[in-house]
Parts: sequence; C-alpha cells; structure tokens
Amino acid sequence: MNRTLSQILQLVLGVVIGVLITLVAVRYRDSRRISRISRTDWGKLNLILDIVDRHYVDTLDKSGMTDAAVSAALAKLDPHSVYLPPVQLSASEEELSGNFDGIGIQFNVPNDTAVVLEVIAGGPAEKVGMMIGDRLLKVDDKVIAGVHFPQDSMVRHIKGPSGTKVTVTVKRGGEEIPFEITRGKIPLHSLDAAFMLRDSVGYIRLGKFSRTTFKECHEAALDLMGQGMTHLIFDIRDNTGGYMDQALLLSNDFLSSGDTIVYIEGRHRPREVYKADGRGLFQTMGLTILISENSASASEIFAGAIQDNDRGTVVGRRSFGKGLVQEPFFFNDESGIRLTVARYYTPSGRCIQKPYDKGGRDYAYDIYNRYADGEVFSADSVRLDTTDVHHTRKGRVVYGGGGIMPDVFVPVDTSRASDFYVACNKKATQMRFASQVFDRYTTKLASIATYPEMDRFLDGLNLKVDFPAFARQKDGIPCTEAEWDRTAPYLLPQLRALIARYSKLGENAFYKYYLPVDTTVDKALETL
Repeated sequence: MNRTLSQILQLVLGVVIGVLITLVAVRYRDSRRISRISRTDWGKLNLILDIVDRHYVDTLDKSGMTDAAVSAALAKLDPHSVYLPPVQLSASEEELSGNFDGIGIQFNVPNDTAVVLEVIAGGPAEKVGMMIGDRLLKVDDKVIAGVHFPQDSMVRHIKGPSGTKVTVTVKRGGEEIPFEITRGKIPLHSLDAAFMLRDSVGYIRLGKFSRTTFKECHEAALDLMGQGMTHLIFDIRDNTGGYMDQALLLSNDFLSSGDTIVYIEGRHRPREVYKADGRGLFQTMGLTILISENSASASEIFAGAIQDNDRGTVVGRRSFGKGLVQEPFFFNDESGIRLTVARYYTPSGRCIQKPYDKGGRDYAYDIYNRYADGEVFSADSVRLDTTDVHHTRKGRVVYGGGGIMPDVFVPVDTSRASDFYVACNKKATQMRFASQVFDRYTTKLASIATYPEMDRFLDGLNLKVDFPAFARQKDGIPCTEAEWDRTAPYLLPQLRALIARYSKLGENAFYKYYLPVDTTVDKALETL
C-alpha cells in the first residue's frame, strides 16, 4: 500500500513539474517573441507602455509618462524639435502674438529651480534689474525653488493685474537679491526702437519676429524716411527669430523683383523657393544689418538674403547658426510639438545650421565655447567650414555650416571691464539706481517728452557723485578715483539711458543715449 501511494505521489509530482516546466517554457518563448519585435517598429513603444500598465508594481502617472516619452523621443531628432505641454505652449504662443499682465520674464525649470531665459525689453522686471540667468527662489513669501513647485503655479503666482506689486527673490551668483516689481501690461511688440541716429541715418532695433513684425518695421521705416532717412541701420543683434513669413515680408521690402530670399527643402517637403515680388518700398534705401552670436533663425534668413544678394553690409559677429524649419502640431489637450520638417538655404545655397551630432552637449554650449575659444574677440579665431563654399551675387565667398559670418567683424569690447564696472553689472546696480531716481523724480520724468528736455534733466543730476555713493551703500562696491575715471565714459551713458527710459520717450530714449558707446554701431557708421 505504501509502495503504491509512493508511486502515485511520484506520478503526480512528475505531472506538476512537467506543467511548471511547460509554463516556464511558454513564458520564456513569449518573452523571446516580444524581444524579436523589430527595432524600427513604432508599435514597440505602445507595447512597452501596455506591459508597464498591466504589470508595474505601483500606480502610474500616465500623462507624465507620455510627456516624458515624447520629450525623450523628440530629443533624439535635433535640438529644435520639442514637445510643449499646455502651459509652455500657451506661453510660447502668447510671447509672439499678444499682451499679458505680469512682470515680463520667460523662464524654464530644468532642475527644480526656475532659470530666467529672457527679460522682456521695457517690461517691469527689466526696469528693476532682473537678468537672464537669475534663479527664482521666492515669489513674495512663497518658496518656489527646490520644492518641486509646479511650473504653471509659478506662472500664476508671478502674473497678476497691472498695478499690483510682487516681490521676486532671485539668486545671482552667490547672492540673494529681492526685487519689488509693479506688474504691468507687458508689451510684446517686436520693435524695440526706431529713431534718427544722424541727419540722414535711421536706426531700427528688432527684438523678435512676431506676427506684427513686418507691419511695425514697415511703418517705422516710412516714418524715418519722412524725417530724411536715406540709410538704415537695422539692428537684429540677440534676435532669436520667430515667424518665418515675417522674415520673408521684411526681406521683400528691401530686395528687387526676382531676388531669391530663401528656399526650404526636407524629406517630406519638396523645395520651395521664395522670391521678392518687386513691390518693396525700400529697394534703393542704403542698408546695414547688425548681427551677433545670438541672432538666429528668422534673423539669419533676413541677414542671409541681404548678404547673398549684395544688397547691404552685415556688421557684427557670427550669428547663431539655426537653419532648421519647425512646423507646429497641436493636440486637443492644448499641448503640441514643434517638429523640424525642413532646412532653409540662403540664396547662394548655404545651409547655415551648425552641427548638432554630438549628443547635444556641444550644441548647447556652442556660444560659451565661442567665448572660451576667443572667437568673439578676434575674427582670426572664427572657425569657418572652408569646405562648404558659396558665392554671393557679386562673387564674394561666403561659407555654410554654422551661421552668417558678417562682412565687417566687430569684437566684444573688453576695455570697459574695470573691477567696479563688473561688480556693478553683476548686481544690476545701475538698473536699481535708475529705479531709485525714477522714484524720486516720478512726476518730472513723466512730463518729459523731448530730448532737449531730457538732456537738461540728466545734466542736472549729480551722477558722478550719487552713483558711486549708491553702489557703496547699497551693494558694498567701493570705487577708487582711478576706477571711476576709467569706467565713467561707458557707465555714465548707460545710467543716462536707463533713467531716460522711465520717461515718455521709452525704449527709444534708452538706445538714443546708449548707442554712442556701442562699438558695433560705431563700426557700422564708419562703413557708410
């Protein structure tokens, strides 16, 4: 009996083991089947997410996972194909198209601390001295850094009705600086300034290519022509671009019938060539364009069209090098993507997109590397792709593969970098001093509407005594007599410009008083 029972148990155990081995084999076979899915099959992503959904140990944040997966996938393409969650997409569209109440900054949150990416010219934040690179620590008494504070909540805390106040505390270097800011209607016009620089020389500074750029620039140029302008200095330094159609319209205003402005081409985009229609009102106007290492995208389309057609002179430093065309795609959850769909080429056939095939790090640090390598200080240090040679209409040699190289190079001016000047710039002492002057003379400044009036007001201020005293008392920055003598020729025009900005003359006044110490403008005037 015992022997029979033993035999039965052995038989049952054998069956169980066999079943288990079969199940393991089936699981192994199925796992092998999953692993054999083609690496080029888009269904693999959905399959993996489905497996995670059905088997993962904890509750999933499906929305967050989707956003992360899309962002990671687009990052493998190029530096400018990006996913924009609803808040970012709304802010991006708002920046180029409308007005809003707030303080006038754009920021990103890469590592749980918001970093200021842009301080809008003429906005409340710029007027009190906030700067690109500032880390936002607090809004009023609310700590927003290092606490996983949602980005959309940051925006809500910073924005508010015009006229209300908010205190934003930032970290700059090793210091914490509180800025009390009065919110306002943020001007999102693309034109920063337009005025006569000399009797026959006009000046226009364009901050971005928004939906109203062509209209603003066209009307400003007509007004300057009415004041006697025969030559225009068009300043697109630090203009990071925007809408391509506005660059086309602007170029058309200066080029002759049949002149190529740009052409675009991509794997799914057949070549499209854009030419001037000959109806531009400024085809014979003298033209100089100012560019810098931060001039990008639509700015480079405009500068490239003028340079390749030998229509004007380009002055400054090599531009950013963005030759990729993005197209927006919107989703019903109010998010979207901007996907690179083509490359654009200047009339001579240049694609001025700089390389981005090294994991993105070299691309992200390109501008920093230009300073480190000395490129911004010497034309001889500029790295040009001499294998990518093209020619302008008159046969001048130009190069592709990394931005627009100006016809006339202007290095960064380091002569003004005294210890006192550098220390004041670091703490935005000049801007806060100008704000104090405004607080003291608010009524007087509000009444000034002409430059002779402004000259008299500024001449009546004792800036040579008051500013060093302010720097010493407020920021602990001493200034020797020798340092002041070295710094004053550059610092005093800056102070006058910052104070004049608070009058009815606005941004025009800032550039009017500051440009006399702008070395790039000086060089442009020399070339006329």
